[in-house]
Amino acid sequence: MRVTTNLIFDQNFRAINNSQGKLSDIQTQLASGRKLLRPSDDPVGAVQVIRLTEEIDKTVQYRRNIDLATNNLELQDTTMRSINEIVNRGRVLVVQSGNGIISTEDRRALASELDQIRNQVIDLMNTQNASGEYIFAGYQSREQAFNFNPGNSINPIQFQGDDGINSMQLSDSVSIQTTVSGKTLFEDVKARLDITNVSAAGFAFGGYDMQSQDDFDVFHELNFSAVSPANNQYQMELLASNEIQVTNLGTGSVVDTIPYIAGQPTVFAGLTVDIQGGVGSTFDFELKRPDKQNLAETLHNMSLALNDSSISDYQYQREIRNALVGIDNGLDKMARENSSVGARLNIAESVLGSLLDTDVANQKARSTIQDVDYAEASAEFSKQETALSAAFASFPRVAGLSLFDFI
Repeated sequence: MRVTTNLIFDQNFRAINNSQGKLSDIQTQLASGRKLLRPSDDPVGAVQVIRLTEEIDKTVQYRRNIDLATNNLELQDTTMRSINEIVNRGRVLVVQSGNGIISTEDRRALASELDQIRNQVIDLMNTQNASGEYIFAGYQSREQAFNFNPGNSINPIQFQGDDGINSMQLSDSVSIQTTVSGKTLFEDVKARLDITNVSAAGFAFGGYDMQSQDDFDVFHELNFSAVSPANNQYQMELLASNEIQVTNLGTGSVVDTIPYIAGQPTVFAGLTVDIQGGVGSTFDFELKRPDKQNLAETLHNMSLALNDSSISDYQYQREIRNALVGIDNGLDKMARENSSVGARLNIAESVLGSLLDTDVANQKARSTIQDVDYAEASAEFSKQETALSAAFASFPRVAGLSLFDFI
């Protein structure tokens, strides 16, 4: 093969250019810390790096979600614990108000403290997070959840939010509830089950009481009919056998037959009825439709009863029982929600631990593929630098060779 001057120059130029390119690549690797500078360096490795980077970025977002969810749940937990503590104080006052020796002034003093507790509860039910959102307002989080209007005797505490519940994705397969609607937590609290439309014919009626609210609740829940109101009507009739027959007026069926002892109250399904009379006397009553009442409204109604100087002792005692049952039901509902919040916090903590472990593994795998080995790269840099220096030094000598030098 004939070696021309052009061939010599082209070959040396390509050799120098290649050495400069390799040296530049190694210098870039050392400067950036990355072994893969372009997909063509390692096509398979480049795809793996893209996939691992997507997983790492997704983990970062999930960790942010977990932080946000944890903050929301911890705020709810703290708020409910504060409400629980305050309402328990209100319950103590309600029990104290049942003391038969307290005066009218004492009742007003108790009512004043109950008003303060009611206001504190309403403030806590309108708790806002760091973004200014009302945490118990559902999807209407920019609007105040509860509004108190003491002039409204029917519904003084109005819920202005909705039933919306927010959830947050913590991982590819795990999503948890991060909010609870104030309607579910505070509005939908069962009021005390009772009877209504009471009337007596022939009996001298001295009133009724609950000997066992639990027993009456069981009877009410098993027998109340929302479809057929007539089936909620009952009659007690004194028979010649000195027994009281309890009949469902809607169905006509005999529910129970219980002994009648003159001068003593009659007990039926946890209900104590003071009825005295002769054979054929009847006492009618109807199962009251189950109601739901806001927890703060329960405190408000008790305060009104304490301030009402014209209230009868019988009605006053009923208001106390209503308040105690309403408070207990409200506290029970918050206790269940607190337990649920605790479980969700545990889930968030567990998922975070798994995400951190996965993130470490992905970071390590990506680093192995794309990050430069400085010891290896430094040695390669020195080798390429030596090769380039040799190419620069040899080129003038090769280019200077000529047969004319030997003539």
